[in-house]
Amino acid sequence: MLMLSRTAAALYWLGRYLERADFIARLVEATIRLDALSARPAGDAAWQSALAVTYTDQAFAATGQEPTQAHVARFLALDDGHPGSIVRCLEMARNNARAVRTALTREAWTAINRAWLLFQNRQTIGGATATLNLLEQVKGETRGFEGAIHRMMRNEATLLIQLGAAIERADNTARLVDVKYHLLLPQDERIGGVVDRDQWNTILQTVSAVNAYRWLYDDGLQPANVIDLLISRAELPRSLAACVEEVVALLNALAKRTGLQGEADRMARARLARMQKTRTHDAIVSGLHEHLEAFVRENALLDGAIARQFRFI
Repeated sequence: MLMLSRTAAALYWLGRYLERADFIARLVEATIRLDALSARPAGDAAWQSALAVTYTDQAFAATGQEPTQAHVARFLALDDGHPGSIVRCLEMARNNARAVRTALTREAWTAINRAWLLFQNRQTIGGATATLNLLEQVKGETRGFEGAIHRMMRNEATLLIQLGAAIERADNTARLVDVKYHLLLPQDERIGGVVDRDQWNTILQTVSAVNAYRWLYDDGLQPANVIDLLISRAELPRSLAACVEEVVALLNALAKRTGLQGEADRMARARLARMQKTRTHDAIVSGLHEHLEAFVRENALLDGAIARQFRFI
């Protein structure tokens, strides 16, 4: 059964925007905790890295504010003047959800609407404790939406929402690892030192992977193992390997239901084949920054191919 192209696009972008809102909430939460719990405060460098991960560093620089916790946390949570804030993501998700309201259960719609209502008439984000409470509420509602989607009938609507979320999740994880590896550690800090270890632990917290790391690796916190977990271990739902596999599976399921198959499927399968042959150590040795940049570019190209294949544009 074929659906209207604008309906397919709304479902896909609903998945992307909800996943993005959840990720930004996790990123801000983890950066606050890094700043508060580190042996030395994370300071402006950590908040600058949060802006870099979300591609909002230039937009923030245009405000003329210093990259402090108060300024950056508010910018990433409440500023609706750019597409990289939680409030803007939730607004766009809700707009898309309204366009496909009949495709969603009441439970799924309620989770989106409650998340959106958290930010209505909110002018300030408050201190660290108030911000963490707000972010926990955002994560709770996005988890509620994800759970509702998994309880919906497995049809084109749910598959497109999940496809959008998987594409967004892959992009977020790649950028997160890239910024930590390439930009985050201050020049006067040594690799493997206290600050470096705190930062890698914060990355694990951002993607809810602390327990997964402990299950899979026995030799304590090692940056190479964290990179391996987030790139190559399909057991972790937010790893690149897991996202790549999920995209292929979702496209296969959509092809069976809609008969639409083509460029996006070929690109996704080729990416999966390369991922299965790539070893984390080889990616680090040959240039992890370049490897992750190439992944982000390919993910964007795949996003465009999906749009053409399902006639979003």
